[in-house]
Formats: sequence, C-alpha cells, structure tokens
Amino acid sequence: MPMSLSGRSFLTLLDYTPEEMRYLLDLSTEFKRLKRNGVLHRHLTGKNIVLLFEKTSTRTRCSFEVAGADLGLSVTYLDAASSQMGKKESIADTARVLGGLYDGIEYRGFRQETVELLAEQSGVPVWNGLTDEFHPTQALADLMTIEEQFGRLKGMHVTYMGDARNNVANSLMIGCAKMGVHFTACAPKDLLPAAGLVKRCEEMAAQQGGSVRLTEDVDEGGKNADALYTDVWVSMGEPEQVWETRIKLLKPYQVNRAVIDNANDDVIFLHCLPSFHDRNTSIGEDIYAKFGLEEMEVTDEVFGSRHSKVFEQAENRMHTIKALMYATLS
Repeated sequence: MPMSLSGRSFLTLLDYTPEEMRYLLDLSTEFKRLKRNGVLHRHLTGKNIVLLFEKTSTRTRCSFEVAGADLGLSVTYLDAASSQMGKKESIADTARVLGGLYDGIEYRGFRQETVELLAEQSGVPVWNGLTDEFHPTQALADLMTIEEQFGRLKGMHVTYMGDARNNVANSLMIGCAKMGVHFTACAPKDLLPAAGLVKRCEEMAAQQGGSVRLTEDVDEGGKNADALYTDVWVSMGEPEQVWETRIKLLKPYQVNRAVIDNANDDVIFLHCLPSFHDRNTSIGEDIYAKFGLEEMEVTDEVFGSRHSKVFEQAENRMHTIKALMYATLS
C-alpha cells in the first residue's frame, strides 16, 4: 500500500525516515514520467497553497508554481513586500490567518524557527523552501538526480566542496546519511559542518550502510567521488564584505579540471544554482573587477562539460516538490 504522509510538514529531512524519503523519491520519478508523457495529473484540484518568500528565488518559486499548476492547485505568491508577517503582524498570527485560508504553506526565508512556528500554528502542512540552516527540497532533488544517473543511491560516494556548513550542505549530508550514501564534506576547518549535526548524521549513516567524512584536503576529499557538489561561496543574505575572506579561504576548493580528473571517470557535477562560473552576471563582473577572478566555485569548463548535470538537477526540483505536495496534501 502507498505510504501516507497526509498532513505532514516538511521542515528538515531529520524528520523523515529513509522509508518515507524512498517513497517521496519514487513518487517523484512517477510524476516525472507522467509529465514527460503528457499525462494529466491534476489530483489536487480545488486546493489552495500560498508561497511566502522572504528570500527571492528562481528555481524554488518556479518549481512550486509549475508543480502546483500540474496538480490543479491554486497558488498565491507573497514576497517580503506583499506580506505583513513579522512587521505589523506576528508570525504566529500570520500562520493562523493563512492556515484558515490555505491548504498548505511554503516558506523561504531566514530563520528555521520561523518555518517551525508556521507549522506549529497554522494547522496545515508547511514546506521549507530554504532557511539559513536547511534546504530539504533541494536535497530531495539532489538525491533524485544522483539516482537517475547511477541507478542507485546506497553505496555511492558524494563529495561536497566549499562552504560545507551552509543550508545546502547540511541537508545534503542528512539526505545522504539516511539513504546509505558515503558523504564527504571537503572544506576549510572553519567552514566544516557543525559537530552536533555531523554526529547525528554519522549515527544515521552507520545504520544505513553509509558514512560521513570530513576533510580539509582537496585531493583526499574528491578522490574516487561519484558526485562532486559545490555552491556559491557567499550565501544569500550574507554581507558583501565577506567576499574577500571567502575567496581566500575557498579558492583552493574550486571544482576544476584537476578535481574532476581526481574523481571517478563517470563522476557527475552538481550545483544548486545560480553559479558564478563566468563573468556573465553583475556579481560575476563585480568580483572580476575587485579580485580578478573570472570563475569562482566552479570553472566554466566543468560547468559546461559532460559531467555537469546541473540543469537536470534544476528540473528535478519541480518533480520532487510536486511529489512532496501531493503526498502531504492528499
């Protein structure tokens, strides 16, 4: 029988069992098949959801809106300027209001405590589209992409290079631990994941046949990797003043040809996007003017190579989010 996740919120992968994650990944694959074959699946017609965005996004917003339309949902988008949440109205009061109007709430913003309070007070499923601490919908898409490319998750080796204590790395580490993947965080000492979370992930990984490893050594970290993952060196919401420090710390961790050649022959490259792999953005041009860098966390050569699966990964955001909404709203 299908697993029931009806009424559940999705705040962090720590709250979901490996079996529940397996169900969501299988459901994502099925929805992708339906989408590719043009089969309508408007299973949630008549339901309404609201997207609360304190931090802007391309992939998260579009994924929720397209997934919602495919499922027959009515979707309302509210950015920071369109809501009184936290300004004229408390988060708790906002949660109660929205919970009375909508069947589900997505939140993308800063504090993990905010999304948890929304879930506690609204009475409807709440989905974490990103906080400073976790990015669980991204991790689901990451795992789906790895499994698509290799046919399995258990026993695979995934290396995250760069700022390994950010929200993307945290959720990826949790997801890998729960699915029996060998996860390596390769980063400077000051940018490795928090010790408490690492310990929890080590325990979960041991139960599933995986492992968690931390290293500051680029050659050691990337050797024999099946998937190499990186993210921008300065996260959304951090001040511009940290760029100089981060560049000095993380330049050795750039994913370039040498890093790819050190991994397995069929290694894939993953990135949650957007990526500064060239100067074709205002930030990229500004960094070049200040620091002389034409490429940052990944070289353009790697980004455009056969190893890169970043656009498949971006598409899978929509399929996994669709599965999540269907499973929790049905």
